[in-house]
Amino acid sequence: MTGKTPARERLLNAAAELFYREGVGATGIDAITAHAGVAKMSLYNNFSSKADLVEAYMQRRLEEWRELLQERLSHAATPRERVLAVFDSYVDHAALAYEWGFRGCGLLNAAGELAPGDPGRAVVAFQKEEVERLFRECLLAMQPEAGTSIDETAQHLSFLLEGAMSRAGLDGHDARLKTARKIAVSILEQL
Repeated sequence: MTGKTPARERLLNAAAELFYREGVGATGIDAITAHAGVAKMSLYNNFSSKADLVEAYMQRRLEEWRELLQERLSHAATPRERVLAVFDSYVDHAALAYEWGFRGCGLLNAAGELAPGDPGRAVVAFQKEEVERLFRECLLAMQPEAGTSIDETAQHLSFLLEGAMSRAGLDGHDARLKTARKIAVSILEQL
């Protein structure tokens, strides 16, 4: 982090690494400002509170994933490929965290530390709903006559993906995500 990088960006970069690696609750303001190489006042000039910084961190993680997803979707020609692109985007996002010691979904990890009703939890819920909605749209395009079974299959794929991400976080690598993708292929072949 250089002095030429704006303080807000350095703070977000430091928070991203420390929140992911150490956890939201375990990471204090002093650690963030020290890691960012800025004065404590810089934090409060850019964020109204630690909670504001946490929410900005979660929004940033969401945007990172969305960019990876869009890149994957841009190469997906069919609804089936679009479903698998979602799985691939999770593998891609996991790879971004390896240098910090992969611990699974940074959004879910942070949400687990936040109180019910915290705005950061809404960011996570939105992302998970977005995944399930995308699965539903793709499945519907594959089988427009399938009716309500589409909702069930979309939910099944969503649970498969999120469960794999949780297990991958425990394992410290993405093998479970790759296995989940293979399972998704078999589910899609049965449609």
